[in-house]
Amino acid sequence: MVQLDPVQTEPIEGYHRAYFASGCFWCVEAIFESIKGVKEAVSGYSGGFEENPTYKQVSYGKTQHAEAVEVFYNPEMVSYRNLVLAFFGSHDPTSLNRQGPDKGKQYRSIAFYQNEEEKKIIDSIIKELDETVYDEAIVTQVFPFQKFWKAEAYHQDYERKNPNDPYIRGVSLPRLNRFKKQFPELLKDNEHL
Repeated sequence: MVQLDPVQTEPIEGYHRAYFASGCFWCVEAIFESIKGVKEAVSGYSGGFEENPTYKQVSYGKTQHAEAVEVFYNPEMVSYRNLVLAFFGSHDPTSLNRQGPDKGKQYRSIAFYQNEEEKKIIDSIIKELDETVYDEAIVTQVFPFQKFWKAEAYHQDYERKNPNDPYIRGVSLPRLNRFKKQFPELLKDNEHL
C-alpha cells in the first residue's frame, strides 16, 4: 500500500494559528475545539526534522516529532495568552515524555512560538505556574515553530467520530471533562458539562 504524504493545512481567513503538543492529539484537538473563538484544531506532527512523518513512524518513536495540534483561532474572541493557559491547564507539564498512559518523546509537552511576543507569553506563564501551582519543575519544551505536518485523515476529529473507542472513553473524555470543569469561562456556549 502506498503511503500518501501528510498534507499541509490551508489558512483560514481571519484566523491566527497556534501550535501545541501535550500528549495524544485526539484529546488535545477536542480540548482546543471546545474553546470559544477556536474555529478548528487539526491533529498532526511537529517538533522534529523528518519530512512527511506518518502516524506509524511517530507513534513508534522513529522520528523526533511529537503529536501536536494546529489551532485556528480568532484573536478578537480568545487571546493567545488564554490558549497558552488552556494548554498548560489541560495536561501535566511536569511529566517528562508522558501524558496519562501514553509514554515516549512523541507525547512530550511543547509550546511552539511563532514570534517573540508569543515566546514572552509562554515564558511568563511558565514562571507564574512554577511559582504558584507546581512543586515539581515544568518540563514543557518551548520551541520556535518550524513546520506542522497534518496527520492522516482518520485522526481528524477522532474523538467526535469514535465516542465508543475504549481509549476515548477511558482517557480522552475524562481529560476533556476535567478541562471543561476547570475552564468554564473559555468554553463555547454548547460545551458546558
